[in-house]
Amino acid sequence: MTRERLHYNVTLRQLSVFAAVAKTGSTTGAALYLSMSQSAVSSALSELESALSEQLFDRRGRRLFLNDFGRSILPRVHALFDQVDGIINAGKDATATVYVAASTTISNYLLPPFLASYHKKQAETGRGSSVTLLVGNTQEVLDAVRNFDADVGLIEGSCTVDESVLEHWMDDELLVVASPEHPLARPGAATRDALRKADWLIREPHSGTREVLDGQVASLLGPLHIALELANSEAIRRTVLGGYGICCLSSHVVGPDVADGSLVNIGGALPRLLRPFSIVMHKDKLPTRGLSAFLDRLRAAAGGPTGLHLDNARDVVI
Repeated sequence: MTRERLHYNVTLRQLSVFAAVAKTGSTTGAALYLSMSQSAVSSALSELESALSEQLFDRRGRRLFLNDFGRSILPRVHALFDQVDGIINAGKDATATVYVAASTTISNYLLPPFLASYHKKQAETGRGSSVTLLVGNTQEVLDAVRNFDADVGLIEGSCTVDESVLEHWMDDELLVVASPEHPLARPGAATRDALRKADWLIREPHSGTREVLDGQVASLLGPLHIALELANSEAIRRTVLGGYGICCLSSHVVGPDVADGSLVNIGGALPRLLRPFSIVMHKDKLPTRGLSAFLDRLRAAAGGPTGLHLDNARDVVI
């Protein structure tokens, strides 16, 4: 028995206009994004709403905001375009680009040596697939996966996004550190009360590192004294190396500094601070051969004897 295929009144062009309007918030923005005239965009959007017998946006002045129905079908539209891309690239699937979104600690400290090893292996096997890396905090990575701007995401911590499938990749330890000249670097000085009152340098909201600080450190010590909030772990590390404040960062970021004495681990009064690194994909994502090969290598890197060496080394061996 075969399913009868009916004639559809909805076109890919109309759906692409819908996705572009949702992305830009206006027909003018969608026209620029798609290199179309504004009248053509407005016409295509009207045709789509007529074919669906539903409005997709709420109009507020010149801005268009997705309504409940529009929000409900947007992920399906992204998934449809993902499948169309798969059809178009079927013949070159193994060599297609894999789009990876990763939070900053992972992208800056774990992925560079992994990607070097991955590309070397691809060359040895005669495959030419490439990787494009998008970098952001955890929330930005989740947004990229949800919007199909990334094939796969790598995040610090966990998430509860309905459209996503989460897979544990590896565990990461965070260290509370200070310069050797800092008063709390003296033996016995870093009591819980002293830690709470110290000048903290922290990551921005929605980052995985901030999630640990708020959930595991501040909840234990009480409200912290926030001296600086920065959107970059390396900037925090360098400031603390310069002698100002204390911070809580991944062992991949500050572990080598602790090992060579440039920084001191002052978190002895706290329990061990652990968080997961996770692989996240949209539940409707169809893995290509190239993406499947990348994921296989990613999982192997975390697990076996040839995997990532996570002993506080900044140079990660694959």
